[in-house]
Amino acid sequence: MGNPLDTYKKVEQTTLTGRELEASVLQKAAMALKDCQNNWTDPNIYMNLSEALKYNQTIWTLFQSELANPENPLPKKLREDILSLSAFIDKRSMEILAFPDPNKLTILINININIAAGLRGSAGT
Repeated sequence: MGNPLDTYKKVEQTTLTGRELEASVLQKAAMALKDCQNNWTDPNIYMNLSEALKYNQTIWTLFQSELANPENPLPKKLREDILSLSAFIDKRSMEILAFPDPNKLTILINININIAAGLRGSAGT
């Protein structure tokens, strides 16, 4: 018998809708960034921070790719606003890598949590 967590993750991946999956990966990225923020004195912080930022940036790069597609069904203004937000996320991520500071992570964490909440149709917490 396999690991129950692995089984759960596999079932979760096959049952989530697109919006739920997007919300889930944004939440996961926020948790990874928050973990870095909370464990800033960890000897592996720079490796963990780099991995968390890379994961977050990968998500937002996928969003950018989808949003840049002219056939994307979202309203043009919303697509432009999210693309603008993703450009900010790229800039902030590079800034954090160049000049690490746990306080700089807060905005990325909050953006992910709020977008995930919006995708789920609930208020951010």
